Amino acid sequence: MAGATQDFSQFDISKEEIDKLVAEVVRYVLFKTHQNSGCPIKREELVQLVTKNYSQRALPAHVINAAKEKLSNAFGYELRELLRCRPSSATQGRSTQQTGVAEAKSYVLISQLPAEVYKKYVEDENSAHLSGFTFVVISIVHLAGGKIPEDILWRHLKRMGLCETDASHPVFGNAKQALETLVQQRYLQKDKVNGPEGNTLFYELAERALDGPVSEKMKEYISEVLFRDDSHFVILML
Repeated sequence: MAGATQDFSQFDISKEEIDKLVAEVVRYVLFKTHQNSGCPIKREELVQLVTKNYSQRALPAHVINAAKEKLSNAFGYELRELLRCRPSSATQGRSTQQTGVAEAKSYVLISQLPAEVYKKYVEDENSAHLSGFTFVVISIVHLAGGKIPEDILWRHLKRMGLCETDASHPVFGNAKQALETLVQQRYLQKDKVNGPEGNTLFYELAERALDGPVSEKMKEYISEVLFRDDSHFVILML
C-alpha cells in the first residue's frame, strides 16, 4: 500500500478522487463500446475525462492504467491499446524509421474469457453474423496482400451473395454501410490512389486487423476454410 500512497501523493489529490476518476473512465469505456458497436475509443477522449477538473500531467496515464486493471479484474476485459496506422500510400517515400512513427492511440475492449465460455455465455447470437462478415472481409483483403481495390473486393463479396447495391440485405441490411462499419471499427481503412486512369479507392487492413490476437485468429480462420473439401471460399487471383 505504501507504493499506492506514494502514487497518490504525487498528484496532490485523495485516493477517493482517483477512485472516482477510475470508475468514470471504466463506465465511459463500457458505455461507449456498447453504444458505438465496438469502435475504438481515442485516448484523448479518456484524457479529457480526467483533465476536465484536474491539471496534473501524469494523472491521465495513472488513471487509465488503473482503469485497465479494474476492467480486467472486475469485468474480464482487456483494454487493448492500438496505434493508428496510415494508409500505405501516405507512407511511401518515407524512411523505415519515419513510417514506424506511431499515430494517435486508441483503445478497444477484448474479452479475456476462454473462447468456448464467451461463446456460451456472452456472445450475442444476433450479432454473430457480423463477426463472420468481419473475418471474411479482412481475410479477403489479407489474401490480396493487405490491400485491395474497392471494385475487386465487391466482386468477391458478390460471389458470396452480397452486392454493393443491396440496401436491405436480409442479414446485413445496407451492404455499403456494413463495409463502412469495418472502417469505423478500424479493421479496414480507405486509401484513394491517383493513377493513370484517375483515382482508385482501395481498402487496406487497419491497425485492428493487424493487431496480434485478431491477425492470428484471421490466419486460423483462413487455414480452416481453405482446408475444407466443400469450401466455397474465394481464392484471390489478383
